[in-house]
Amino acid sequence: MFPRTTALLRLTHSTAKRLPVDRILHRDISSSIYKMASDMPVRTDEKPYHPRYIDIGINLADPIFRGQYHGTQRHPDDMSAVVSRAKEVGCQKLIITGSDFTSSRHALEIAKEYPGTVYTTAGIHPCSSSIFSTTHSHVDTNGHTMPCDPDPSQPIPEDHEPDVSKTATIISELQSLIEEARSNSNGTTGPSPLVAFGEFGLDYDRLHYCSKKIQLHSFAAQLDLAASLRPQLPLFLHSRAAHADFVALLKDKFGPRLERLERGGVVHSFTGTVEEMRELMDLGLYIGTNGCSFKTAENCAVVKEIHLDRLMLETDGPWCEVRPSHEGWKHLIEAPKPAVEATTTANPDINAITGNDAEISGAEPAKQQQKGSKPKQQQSKKPQKKEPQVPERFKTVKKEKWVEGAMIKGRNEPCMIERVGKIVAGIKGVSVEEVCEAAWRNTTKVFAVDE
Repeated sequence: MFPRTTALLRLTHSTAKRLPVDRILHRDISSSIYKMASDMPVRTDEKPYHPRYIDIGINLADPIFRGQYHGTQRHPDDMSAVVSRAKEVGCQKLIITGSDFTSSRHALEIAKEYPGTVYTTAGIHPCSSSIFSTTHSHVDTNGHTMPCDPDPSQPIPEDHEPDVSKTATIISELQSLIEEARSNSNGTTGPSPLVAFGEFGLDYDRLHYCSKKIQLHSFAAQLDLAASLRPQLPLFLHSRAAHADFVALLKDKFGPRLERLERGGVVHSFTGTVEEMRELMDLGLYIGTNGCSFKTAENCAVVKEIHLDRLMLETDGPWCEVRPSHEGWKHLIEAPKPAVEATTTANPDINAITGNDAEISGAEPAKQQQKGSKPKQQQSKKPQKKEPQVPERFKTVKKEKWVEGAMIKGRNEPCMIERVGKIVAGIKGVSVEEVCEAAWRNTTKVFAVDE
């Protein structure tokens, strides 16, 4: 409120107490003063900030975004709605993760449908790396990506060796895929949608998919290919419970300070320790955060220490959604707003002037009723559904009850990146704008998505 208005209200309030006027005149004067105050211009110096996001890791090549679950079509293909919802929250760019040959090729096909919005990576995920083995074949997942959570299943025995012949074939095929995508021979126009090499790395949390020995072999072979590309691609990296081996291989291929890594890289979906995160930042790498980064107080303490100039945001959908059980969830809960019963209640100065109570307004207590009148029969109310702690921007349904325009329960989407940004801001004690703009700068610096 402007100083002139405040002074006027206070003067009227003090004068009204001394004036021998009746209650009706007092109320009329007060109403006039309130109208004068409400007619005063409101300052609009600052425009509201509209967040902008880049989801650096979204598995849109997973059949689940086409309505297919384990080989069964459960609802119509709603890919376009998924992309539309992402844009609605300000997620302007999506980088689809390629985790094997199938998903890498599907990602390039999707990029054709959404030029300038969808970009891709290409590589062999550690959990898909058993194809390098002489003994064990790749686990058939019906085209689905692997869930982000650790699995307690029995690990694959370390009794087999890498297959040299298979390795040469795999690396040659991966190189051809990358070169074709970069040359735009896949039918796209403009810059290539392929912006990173990966996802690849090490995952010792899920050894039931692939043994340590084969993962190390796969990672080393792909690092050799990544280093040989001209020009190099940025790296989209994966490291779970394998930090020492992960860093050792990176240094072996790109130098002790990664000085031969020309375009940098990001370690996505980071869940390691503060010390591990700091070492990665010291090597010039970026840190990707999603729902898996907010599960525990320890996870959130790590996020707090990520430098803004090393931060990237992602959803890793359809996995890694933010859940109410996560430590970071509390940063999504809005503080309750006090209910406003009357227009004047919001302004204490006006309340003081009008004397907003039953005596001055002339209102009778609610419990007093006219003689002869019967009390109104109390109507029975239907039990109302409890409002969620965190409002849902979009309707969410089970896949069996799919309706057009609705999100699928349990299927994380790129539109949920706004929650990731808000949680990071809450943990770090900064504004959402600072987080969004820092992540945007970092992402466009590393990946060619803003050309």
